[in-house]
Parts: sequence; C-alpha cells; structure tokens
Amino acid sequence: MRSEEKLPLPSAILWDMDGTLIDQTAAIVRCFAEVITNLGYDRPDEGRIRRSLGGPMASTMGLFIPESAMETACTAFRARFPEIMFDGLIVLPGAMPFIERAHKARIPQVLFTNKHGDTARQVSRYAGFAKYVPKCIGSGDTQWHKPDPELTAYVLEQIESSAAGAVIIGDSPTDVAVARNAGLACYGIATGAHGVEELLEAGADVAYESLPQLDKMLRWEP
Repeated sequence: MRSEEKLPLPSAILWDMDGTLIDQTAAIVRCFAEVITNLGYDRPDEGRIRRSLGGPMASTMGLFIPESAMETACTAFRARFPEIMFDGLIVLPGAMPFIERAHKARIPQVLFTNKHGDTARQVSRYAGFAKYVPKCIGSGDTQWHKPDPELTAYVLEQIESSAAGAVIIGDSPTDVAVARNAGLACYGIATGAHGVEELLEAGADVAYESLPQLDKMLRWEP
C-alpha cells in the first residue's frame, strides 16, 4: 500500500544502485546494444533492456543472444562498459541528502547491487556515496546474485546487522524478492522502469514516486 503514516527508522539500509540512487541507463543500454550488434545479432529493444535491469547482466543478455554466445558477450560488456559508464550518469534527486541523513542518524548502510562489484565501487566513489557508505557489494564479489537470501545474509554480516528492522530500498521486483526471501522490509522507489502500483503488486511494503517522498515519510525526529 501507499502508506500515509510515518514509517519507523530502519535498523539498517540496503541500497539498490541503478534506478534507485543513480540513472546510468543510457550507458547501460548503449553497451548492451553495441555488444549484441557487434556479435551479429539484431539490435535489442531498449524498453526490454530497461525492464530487465536489476537482475544479473547475463539475464539481460540472455534475452537477446543464445547461450553459446553468452561468455563472449559478457566478457565484451565488462571490457566496454568502464569506458563509457560515466557518460550521462545522473545522481537521482534526493539520493545524497537521504544517505547523509541516514549517516548522521547512525543507520548502517550498504550498497547492494547486481552491477559488477568493481564497477559499482567506481560509480559509488564518482557519485560521492562512498564517503558515507563505504561498503559496496556487487556481482562477482561472491558466488551469489540478488535475490539469493545467502547473498543478503552475507551483506548484512558486512555491516554487522540482522534482517530484523532492516530495509532494502530499490526500484524493481528483484529488490522486492530480496526482501521477501530474507525477511526484510522493502521500500519501493518508482524512479526506474517500474511504477508505484507495479512495485506494490510485486509485494513492496510501501512505494513512492521518489526518494524525497520516502524521506518525508520516515520518523527522523524522536
């Protein structure tokens, strides 16, 4: 539901990255298109790429190429993306104020993404998140991917927190699945490819149009 009541402060925040804190879609779509067409396949549909984001890169790639080309395509993507990843990158409205406010409130925070770990940490430093959220865990850092509960348990261990009272803030059904699988709350933010109603239907505890809207609904003051 869309909650009109103030929400309690979480005991820990697991942040999704793409579509929640940043919009890096232009570079991501461009990289998928380049890699796939360079391998001789049809140009992928941009909308289909956008809606698939949030899962592992191979899951999106698999929508457009056969399994036999997967390793080559993923290797090419990882080589090309760092060259263009800051082109058009946008830090979404409210992201830094929210992170800073949570930091001042001494709420443990971690960046938790299916983006390649090394890439995610470069983005975090570029955007300024790393100053307040030093932990950033992504694809390749473990053998798991979101929404595997083993990964969520590992992420919580890194910030010495438990699932009780913790929330994941994200923009996709994958983030909702993380919450459902690991016993967290999910606060949905409709700044990616999925709207408020879609996030609520997927099972988000609450969903808002933006981070500033969520910010206003939290009980920051005692």
